[in-house]
Amino acid sequence: MTSAYEDDTENTPSSTLPRRQLGRFLREWREANGFTIATAAKLVDLSASALQRIEAGQTQKVRKQDVRALCEVYGVGSGDAAAAADLAAVARLQGWYHAYGGLYSEAFNMYVGLEAAARRLTTYHEHIPGLLQTADYARAIIGAYPGFADSADVDRRVEHRLRRQAIVTRKTNPVVLEVLLHESALHRMIGNRQTMAAQLRHLAEVSKLDNLTVRIHPFAAGMTWGMPRGSFTVLEFDTDSRHEPVEPPVVYIEGGPTQDVYLEKPDEVRLYSELASAIRSSALDDGPTRELVRRVTKEYEREQH
Repeated sequence: MTSAYEDDTENTPSSTLPRRQLGRFLREWREANGFTIATAAKLVDLSASALQRIEAGQTQKVRKQDVRALCEVYGVGSGDAAAAADLAAVARLQGWYHAYGGLYSEAFNMYVGLEAAARRLTTYHEHIPGLLQTADYARAIIGAYPGFADSADVDRRVEHRLRRQAIVTRKTNPVVLEVLLHESALHRMIGNRQTMAAQLRHLAEVSKLDNLTVRIHPFAAGMTWGMPRGSFTVLEFDTDSRHEPVEPPVVYIEGGPTQDVYLEKPDEVRLYSELASAIRSSALDDGPTRELVRRVTKEYEREQH
């Protein structure tokens, strides 16, 4: 058995994000095939402890050939297998961030993987976030992007976005979601008035969930910290028996037409957590938020007639 791996969680200066995503990807494929760690490791000539560290994201120097061998054993498609091997190389880099739009398939998407593993999400948006979108609202947003001109491609992406919402609405262990939503999201026309009215009714309804908080940041609050900002999400993960996070928190900054950015340095995460706190402090409380959403909804409904 080869064991050319080191547990470098304390000494490495590189990012843990690609390692965690690669480990999660390999673990999910192993479990889907019904392999134990010992069995899978033996099939690719690794020690069980080495494979366990890879799956936990604790190994920086993962060899591409071992990732390819694992993917072959698990029956991973060639595209995702190549992407997984690329992640093994990316995991060695310092100061890592990467644009994932279009590079990986839906089965291997960095943000969706992190989102599904998170215990708590705190997010700021100037449009209704994907986890709370109706199908028509999502279709209007996705369909407006020139790269998704094919209707079947748009429908597939809408379906995928709606499936993601299960982490919020499931009855068992749903994610705790706090949405800080700028008031402009209520007035920015996405689709048509009917689409907007239905979306805001849905927003008001889901905001009643115990694990979900929606608060509007009103125009009257001005610009927090005196600066513009795009969408961002702070992702926090489960804690262990000592109340320590099993994975460090991550900030995701939506790049739109450019690069999506992932930040994990403690100072960077703390800065965005403080920004979210500042936005929260000048946002409307739950009651006034629902009242504003209902009022704007009625305006859309009246203008339909």
